[in-house]
Amino acid sequence: MADTKREIERKYESDESGLPDLTGVAGVKTVLDKGVVTLDAVYYDTADERLAAASTTLRRRTGGSDAGWHLKVPVAPGVRDEIQEPLSDTVPRSLAGLVRSRVRDAELLPVVRLRSDRDLRHLVDADGVLLAEVSVDAVHAERLSDGGGTAQWTEIEVELADDGDPAFLDKVEKRLRKAGVRPSSSASKLARALAETAPKKPKERRAPVSPPAEPETAGDHVLAYVRAQRDAILELDPAVRQDAYDSVHRMRVATRRLRSTFRSYGKVLDRTVTDPVGEELKWLASELGVDRDREVLTERLTTVLAELPRALVSGPIRTRMRTWANARRGGSRRRLIGVLDSKRYLALLDTLDALVAEPPLLPDAAGRPEKVIGKAVRKDFEKVAALVEEAIGAPPGADRDLALHEARKKAKRTRYAAEAATPALGVPARGLAKSMKSLTSLLGEHQDSVMVRETLRELSAVAHAAGENSFTYGVLYGREEQRAAGVEAALPGMWEEIRSGVPV
Repeated sequence: MADTKREIERKYESDESGLPDLTGVAGVKTVLDKGVVTLDAVYYDTADERLAAASTTLRRRTGGSDAGWHLKVPVAPGVRDEIQEPLSDTVPRSLAGLVRSRVRDAELLPVVRLRSDRDLRHLVDADGVLLAEVSVDAVHAERLSDGGGTAQWTEIEVELADDGDPAFLDKVEKRLRKAGVRPSSSASKLARALAETAPKKPKERRAPVSPPAEPETAGDHVLAYVRAQRDAILELDPAVRQDAYDSVHRMRVATRRLRSTFRSYGKVLDRTVTDPVGEELKWLASELGVDRDREVLTERLTTVLAELPRALVSGPIRTRMRTWANARRGGSRRRLIGVLDSKRYLALLDTLDALVAEPPLLPDAAGRPEKVIGKAVRKDFEKVAALVEEAIGAPPGADRDLALHEARKKAKRTRYAAEAATPALGVPARGLAKSMKSLTSLLGEHQDSVMVRETLRELSAVAHAAGENSFTYGVLYGREEQRAAGVEAALPGMWEEIRSGVPV
């Protein structure tokens, strides 16, 4: 079973290559000398260094207290999640799976070997509690391919203790800067090793590198949003495999944002190209939704049952709900991992990469964002307006339920279109996105009620067939009807407020 820890650290370099006195750092009582340890790590990547491009490292390390396989995935600047597995001769299957969305079908190869003599110090407070580890690492890097270049350097590393306050690192850095120590120009040892051991190429005159251009055209803005959603899918893949909280939902939202963008901005991106991609995204979203939908319903059922007075709870309803909630979860979980390992999913990722690299732009993509993007957003909003007004005018019952559900889906699409438009259109698009979020939340309450009532009918029928008292199911069903009626009553007022505030 892989062990995961959150690593918060900062790297520094100094012309003196030494560690200044840190006893003056606020909160530090003692600096403990923990001696020197030799670390030997081999880093794995694809031949074209896909993991390095994603700021992800995979290594096999011996020496020190945590010898084994380590996979480090970026979370934020200076923050990474480190997943560890015991030593073995080959890359553990669990870690290979966590990088599959980056690696795809490419082979993982040893690319760099780093040997470090680590002079380690512990910064502890007055109670002897560890605040941070500080080390001076003398590093020797050897490239294991492309001619085998080498490099050497010394760096200072400060790693926050588990559950430590990140603000403490600011105090350490203040002391280091006063001593002439500066932040490292490389994000990691591996990044520096790859840069300094790269094969020497003949010098050639190059034009100065300009910073990335700001989005100017409608196509620039739409593609920026598409790229962000593609990146979100890739970044969330390891979290979904680890069953991290909310990861499935967030990946599912990224797929929906992509599909919505393709449809909303059909005048920018050629739908003869994007529609097939959208169908594959729809497939992925449905696979992700197998567990997610049940989780949402389970949470809702648990909440409404907890709200009931004890006198209204009869029969083994809690046990039956737990049984229903856990049914097929293990199987669906295994199936989801199978989906993420499937050729179809990996082909979808390849397709998204290709679409971002060579987008199927139409003539309107070169147009002014205010005109092209604004028109697309207004068109989506008009569709929402028609559906909401149709739902408000429909008689209570199944027809209204369906109309409200369709309005909710269209409101989501409009929200995502407005999100994509915000960098170009500013406040109006941001306001529309916020309004559509509120609308989808209200309509989501209604749809959840519809789904909960369907589930309650199913559970009640099973309970009745088993000879159990089904009274409480009826009580809950009635409460859900009232909840839905409350949403329907609130909708006209909310819609009037939204309608009057949106410049269309």
